[in-house]
Amino acid sequence: MKQAHLPVVGIICDKDIIGPHPFHIAGEKYIKAVSNNSHCLPLLIPAMVDESAIEQLLTMLDGILLTGGYSMVDPLHYQETSAEADTKLDVARDNTSLPLIVKAVAQGIPVLGICRGFQEMNVAFGGSLHQKLHENGHYFEHRENKELTLEQQYIASHSVNINTSGMLISIIEHDVIDVNSLHTQGVDRLADNLTIEATSEDGLVEAFSVTNSESFAMAVQWHPEWQVEKNQQSTQLFHAFGQACAKRKARNINE
Repeated sequence: MKQAHLPVVGIICDKDIIGPHPFHIAGEKYIKAVSNNSHCLPLLIPAMVDESAIEQLLTMLDGILLTGGYSMVDPLHYQETSAEADTKLDVARDNTSLPLIVKAVAQGIPVLGICRGFQEMNVAFGGSLHQKLHENGHYFEHRENKELTLEQQYIASHSVNINTSGMLISIIEHDVIDVNSLHTQGVDRLADNLTIEATSEDGLVEAFSVTNSESFAMAVQWHPEWQVEKNQQSTQLFHAFGQACAKRKARNINE
């Protein structure tokens, strides 16, 4: 019996220098989460897609995952103040992901954003970011301690309150959950077409959905892809994303 083709999920790449050469890369934990927990076929999207080619790319995809990353979204996309000189940016990724997000959501293609991807989605729709939360004075420390092991960095560090009238609670079925926290930037002004799905104890937006989106369009500030099989809420989130991608694929086949 011929096996049905899996939904295809595009995973955005970072552009980074390894040794003397530029590479387009994506973390294995994201790829495995899409493959093993969303039950979709991962396809890496290089951070060099010309905006004119995005329409063609979207015809190949049943979903998009926007990963976390070590770079920051360039603040020139949401305000006039440039980033400080030592800030790690990824202009190629920004130029690919920001228009990709808007077009994908408009076409009803499921989108899941994680950490940097969460921040990208807010910026793509007109929101802004705090460049350095720890210097704001209103929020507790959300950055990881890089002197710790990965296991220690990714352990749950604070709780978030889930919007009981939102979409996320229908997926994870809890109104308070514990999450990890490994980010420097965070939402300042939430884009007008986004609905808050979760906030941390200090009031920071930690999850949102695209209001009245045709399909799954959600982002979280934490890292559900980390050891996803060991966390029920993370498993449920990736499963829901995969179901939305499968539904998108089935609709395209029927059309």
